[in-house]
Amino acid sequence: MSGRPVSPPPRPSARPARAPSWCARPFPPAGAVAALAGAVAARAGAAARAEAAVVSDVTVPELGVGVGWRPEIAGFVEALPKLRFTEVIAESVHPERPAPDLAALRDRGVTIVPHGVKLSLGGAEPVAADRVAHLAACAEVLKAPLVSEHVAFVRAGGIEAGHLLPVPRTRAALDVLTANIRRTRSELPVPLAVEPIAMLFDWPDDEYTEADFLTELLDRTGALLLLDVANVYANARNRGEDPLALLDRLPLDRVAYCHVAGGSEAGGRYHDTHAAAVPAGVLDLVAEMCARQRPPGFLLERDGHYPPVDELRAELDAIAAASGFPAVT
Repeated sequence: MSGRPVSPPPRPSARPARAPSWCARPFPPAGAVAALAGAVAARAGAAARAEAAVVSDVTVPELGVGVGWRPEIAGFVEALPKLRFTEVIAESVHPERPAPDLAALRDRGVTIVPHGVKLSLGGAEPVAADRVAHLAACAEVLKAPLVSEHVAFVRAGGIEAGHLLPVPRTRAALDVLTANIRRTRSELPVPLAVEPIAMLFDWPDDEYTEADFLTELLDRTGALLLLDVANVYANARNRGEDPLALLDRLPLDRVAYCHVAGGSEAGGRYHDTHAAAVPAGVLDLVAEMCARQRPPGFLLERDGHYPPVDELRAELDAIAAASGFPAVT
């Protein structure tokens, strides 16, 4: 499989469709969110700014167009004749006995990326060693060239949010993320890519723009970027901003791969549900990104309201057309 280098830093009106079980719990009330944020803020000040990370050159294989593996569509994924990569929720994998469908994909040479959702890299507490060990074991058993997680927190002060929550873009939060990502990377056998999440709100008193925050985070940690084009679309739409302005300020040469997904409008906000067709605006962003710098791959996320297989094939074909990658159907 051919590879492409990813430049490392120097060493130093309807209700939104139902999301998957790991993120579909009712959104916590404002008091619970405030408690989580308070726990992060209380401990973040103690985090020391780490020295710049030092990493060797990282090569991400060219991945093309893929689709997230879910048990509900496992047969569809396995039957795609030209599929070269997929992604699986790491917490759903049993490393000692991976699902037979996943093992079959691995054995036929399909790249499988374990995608974590519960490390809580943005939480004030150090990342749990057993969770990192599980992610590492997934990478080993699936022969993954990299793993991915989120720039988010899911727990604080003993409270589990049940959602990926945004971190404030502050120096203290950056210190916390840096420490947790470095701890995680030190225990992984492969590179780590981190994904900025879709946000329904921004914390007040941010000290960085989103692009500057992410760029400094990558520079400090040596992590790669998993860029969710649908999240860029959702955040820009909810903020009333131009999504191209963010694309033009991000280090696109550090992108390991991209997510693409659909969502729905409700309550004056666009919700990234992964349970609807990819909108034209997201496909336009895929094309715009590739005109700037095409990443190694684009992966379709679908986590509910699974359509007929012909519609899934059409979505994959649309992503291939927008990106210039070969079709996998």
